Amino acid sequence: MIEMRDVAFGYRGGDELFRDITLTLPRGSFHFLTGPSGSGKTTFLRLCIADLLPTRGRLTGFGQDVTTLGRDAIAALRRRIGVVHQDTQFLDHLPVAENIALPVVVAGEPVDTGSIRDLLAWVQMTAQARALPPALSGGERQRAALARAVILSPDLILADEPTGNLDWDMSMKLLQLLIELNHSGKTVLIATHDLNLIRAAKQQVAARVLRIAGGTVQIAGADL
Repeated sequence: MIEMRDVAFGYRGGDELFRDITLTLPRGSFHFLTGPSGSGKTTFLRLCIADLLPTRGRLTGFGQDVTTLGRDAIAALRRRIGVVHQDTQFLDHLPVAENIALPVVVAGEPVDTGSIRDLLAWVQMTAQARALPPALSGGERQRAALARAVILSPDLILADEPTGNLDWDMSMKLLQLLIELNHSGKTVLIATHDLNLIRAAKQQVAARVLRIAGGTVQIAGADL
């Protein structure tokens, strides 16, 4: 699904942040991405959605070399990827249900109100459908962000520190939703520094851990 071969990346005018990354995120897999703050977890996720392109090496998304794709093809590729950002952002003047529907509106497709209701029920936010984002708790914002990320039925879900600002109970609720997505066949990649979250997930799903160290990304050992 996502494949990197000898990929390197560095921001213009700076040293290489990554080098010699070779890995594959297979369809239906569940991965965690770990590493200290500033190690490049968010940058790695941006490479996965072709928001950034390698400075060398080959990056393939859904069988396509992303460095050869035009703007429309990149947009089509990104529609197959749902992203939950660490800093969830919503249009504060629109109710939750309309914020969740925004990717559909931007894609120029008709909004299926039944699907929106189903998603709200799935993330246990039916009662907040008409609430405005500033009224939501941190956990509600993250669950709404997850609903928005999957509204277009993506094949790959990327989550950037999705539980970073949540208590343990809310973290577990969000993790359960991500595990459900994986059990339905979705590929999931979660960037996190929370080893307890990883341990909890590994009791329920065959999760593998990717660790950023020394400018590359490697499969971590079984012990965390």
